[in-house]
Amino acid sequence: MELEPLPFSARLHLYEKQAEELFDAFRAGDSGAIRRFKQLHPRFLDSKIPWLPRKLSDSEVASTALGLADAQLAVARSYDFQDWSALTEHVESVALENSPTHRFESAVEAVITGDLTTLTALLGEFPDLVQARSRRVTHFDPPVHRATLLHYVAANGVEGYRQKSPHNAVDIAKTLLRAGAEVDALADMYGGQCTTLSLLVSSCHPAEAGVQSELAETLLDFGASIDGVGVGRSVSPLMTALAFGYQSTAETLARRGARVDDLATVAGLGRLGEARRLLSSADSASRHRALALAAQLGHAAIVRLLLDAGENPDRYNPDGIHSHSTPLHQAALAGHRALVELLVERGARLDVKDTIYQSTPMGWAAHAEQTEIEKFLRSKEATISEEVQCL
Repeated sequence: MELEPLPFSARLHLYEKQAEELFDAFRAGDSGAIRRFKQLHPRFLDSKIPWLPRKLSDSEVASTALGLADAQLAVARSYDFQDWSALTEHVESVALENSPTHRFESAVEAVITGDLTTLTALLGEFPDLVQARSRRVTHFDPPVHRATLLHYVAANGVEGYRQKSPHNAVDIAKTLLRAGAEVDALADMYGGQCTTLSLLVSSCHPAEAGVQSELAETLLDFGASIDGVGVGRSVSPLMTALAFGYQSTAETLARRGARVDDLATVAGLGRLGEARRLLSSADSASRHRALALAAQLGHAAIVRLLLDAGENPDRYNPDGIHSHSTPLHQAALAGHRALVELLVERGARLDVKDTIYQSTPMGWAAHAEQTEIEKFLRSKEATISEEVQCL
């Protein structure tokens, strides 16, 4: 079964109904309900990676003794609340139509749906909304993200079902900024502190909607720090855009003046000449980052340069650049056939498993439906197996 998100102003009895329906479906053996519990209930999640479901079969989940309270917790988690109590408190606050929570949540809905008319009216009537922050208690780290309305434009770090980029997202952002939104306001997300720009450049939603680069330009036009502020892994907008594979947005940031003065950055941007110039003076950490970014983004010539300089293709990527995987995992996932062949030719191991999903590069290629790369890696594995048997 699917849990369709309720309107932000829905009353508690509707959430209770969703929990009852989920519980009934689970007891009836509905595969969708079982999957929902597996994905949402803390009992079935990894203790070290709290968003990752444990490797349990549907029958193992179905045989677990669960009650209505467990269904309520799963429903609360589907809206990214910490628990049923946090959801209840929020719903009761939203029900008060003149409450700050109701006004803020109304404005959030206008932001994520692109309802410029409603947003303009709300800001006109309640000017302080542009500085207001979310009070939701989530199951994120930390529990209260304190996002402003502008952060919701980034469609990242906030509750998952509200991560949306309407076609007029740029106009929404300009409306908020002209109304006095603080362009570099920090929200508490991903174990650190993030600006709208740093969240934007790592978000798939504005990228897929075709508005990521223009939104970045808009934020910069209104004074956003080009080299970033905040705390955590995603402070530098340029490095963050590269780490998440958004090269066109990274090029926009570079054009607007972001620092491009180290090996890792020029490698991610695919600037071979500059990479050659900086290689001799680059330290080990910068070379490591450079290989990870060049492999992920498909810059085969730079990967060759780094391998010739002695970089190890089997080393896991550095912290902040998909460190659970190797360059071969990322190249296979992204469909960079020539780069996959280069890495294998230069001795990259095919049996190394990533540290989250426990899968090889061939498994990643299969997951991403990179059929030709999957076939290539499978053939190489077979060849290696035959050679070992002949020894």
